[in-house]
Amino acid sequence: MTEEETTNTKRGVPIATQVVVWVFIVGLLALVAFGLRRAQNPMAVVGKPVPDFDLVFYEGYEYNGQKEMKLSDLKGKIVLINIWASWCKPCEQEAPDLQEAWLSYKDGSDVVFVGVDYVDTPAGADEYLTKFNISFPNAPDLKSNISSILNRQMGVPETYIIDRDGILQKIQIGPFASVDDIHSMIQSIE
Repeated sequence: MTEEETTNTKRGVPIATQVVVWVFIVGLLALVAFGLRRAQNPMAVVGKPVPDFDLVFYEGYEYNGQKEMKLSDLKGKIVLINIWASWCKPCEQEAPDLQEAWLSYKDGSDVVFVGVDYVDTPAGADEYLTKFNISFPNAPDLKSNISSILNRQMGVPETYIIDRDGILQKIQIGPFASVDDIHSMIQSIE
C-alpha cells in the first residue's frame, strides 16, 4: 500500500459530521446546565405566585370531603402549608401548636391549613397524625414533587403562607415556637 492510499483510508469522520456532533454535545450540556440551575433556584419565591400543584389527601384527612384538589382551588383563602415527616423530631415539637391554631381557624374562616408529609411511609404518617390528633387536610409527598416546588432545601419542618391571591407571603424554616407565632404570621397578611 502506498503512502497516498494509507492517507486516504485514515481520513476519519467528515468535518460536517464532526460539527453536527459537537453542536449536539454543546446543546446537551447547555440543557443539563439549565436544568441544574433551575433545580437550585426556588420555584416559589416570596412575593410571587406559587406554581400550581396537585394534592391527593390521606384518607380521613381530606379537604371538605374532597380527596384530591389543586392548590389553585384554594384561591381566595389564606393557605398555610406545613411540610413535615413522622421521622422529624422538630415536627413533633410544633404539631400540637399547628393543630391548636387550626382549630381556631377551621370554622367560618378563610384560612386553610394543609399538611404535606415529606418522603414518609403511610404507617409512619398515620401514627404521627393520630398521635397529635391532627385534623387539618394532609397529603403525602412521596416523590417530593410538592416540596420541590416550595423549595424545601433546609429540611423539615417548613411552613409556607400563601395569600388569597396565591402569592407566597411568608416562609417559616424550622418549627414554630408557639401557637401565638402561628397566629401572628397569619394575621400579618390577613
